[in-house]
Amino acid sequence: MADSPKPGDKADPGTPGTGENLCPRCAGSGRLAGEPCPDCAGTGTVTEPIGGA
Repeated sequence: MADSPKPGDKADPGTPGTGENLCPRCAGSGRLAGEPCPDCAGTGTVTEPIGGA
């Protein structure tokens, strides 16, 4: 079962040719200014294309 997309995802989770990467906005911490990061929804990861996909 794929997760729901997060605002910072560049592709839907589970899409072939994609993978999880550290969120560039919060550097993988999941937090900004003591609040959940809006790009990764507090998970610290975003889904991005890999290998030139």
